[in-house]
Amino acid sequence: MAEASIEPTARQGLMYSEYLDRFRRSSEFVVIPLLALVASAALFSLFLMLVGKSPVEFFSLVWRGGFGTGFSWQNTLVRASPLIFAALCVAIPARLGMVVIGGEGALILGGFAAGAIAIPLVPIASNVLVMPAMFLAAAIAGGVWIGFVGWLRHYRGINETISSLLLFYIATSVLNFFVEGALRDPSDPNKPSTAPIGAENMIGPIPGTSVHWGLAFGVIACLLVWVLMNRTTFGFAARLTGGNVRAAQGQGLPVGKLVLVSCALAGALAGIAGYFEVAAIHGKANASLIAGYGFTGILVSFLARHNPLAIIPVAIMLGGIASSGGLVQRRMDLPDATVLVLQGMMFLVLLVSETMYGRLPFFKPKGTT
Repeated sequence: MAEASIEPTARQGLMYSEYLDRFRRSSEFVVIPLLALVASAALFSLFLMLVGKSPVEFFSLVWRGGFGTGFSWQNTLVRASPLIFAALCVAIPARLGMVVIGGEGALILGGFAAGAIAIPLVPIASNVLVMPAMFLAAAIAGGVWIGFVGWLRHYRGINETISSLLLFYIATSVLNFFVEGALRDPSDPNKPSTAPIGAENMIGPIPGTSVHWGLAFGVIACLLVWVLMNRTTFGFAARLTGGNVRAAQGQGLPVGKLVLVSCALAGALAGIAGYFEVAAIHGKANASLIAGYGFTGILVSFLARHNPLAIIPVAIMLGGIASSGGLVQRRMDLPDATVLVLQGMMFLVLLVSETMYGRLPFFKPKGTT
């Protein structure tokens, strides 16, 4: 009788110990990025004091400019929309162990493709045809662009970080070549652009807000990517490939196909961000597409640990910081790019914090050293 009562108690104790170990391991991926944010804020505060500015005033203005009012929130959410897509462009290849940082190029080409394909269609077709054509053109352009990065990595052994970055500069040159040349709208002498897509082909805001539907599409994309990467055989194969390419090949997994599909999907999402920039904000393709969203998306993805669901709040946070730059400039007499310095420090500290994973005693399973 006594033995029967001891056995369930021991089993419960073992289950509790396993649960605590899982909690320790999982909480590491939340606590360390938060510590990195605190450390970067401390470093940036020191930087502000060195230039004679108040850190308290700066961060209060960041809060007010990004989250303090309803208008601030809507501006933040507008900026968060392309950041979500750009972060997914980093997060998806990261599951295969790839570091793709050229999502900005796919975003630029996606926006350019959307604006370019609208030129012959607008005079002859309704928005029922024009808007889907723009969307598909943007997705295809971005998918081909980053898909090419995956092809270079797998079949030619070219580092994807370098190739994707170099392709960004090529994408910028392609955009400038056409909008300043063959596709330039002569009716706009101030800023080289393609012809306007027309008000009937613009995407309106979500009812009751000034936030366009790109944010909703971005949230849905995060949910779908999470399901793809965590609840499907494709996602399992991608994670296995990212853990050990040789082991994946030994199991007969189509590594080349996984790389190409993942990179193409990542690029397509970045291209869709370009579509929303054209169809919801600018109304035409021009140099305004080169706004740095793709590079900020790198920081978003790394802060979120490449988790599609975590990308959403992190993108909103970074969007709020970016939207506060104008207020900081006016009130503190600092350059608008000051918030970029803060983002740079955040990324640097985040990279340093990567060395802490698996080393802090609290997060180690019980009985390990």
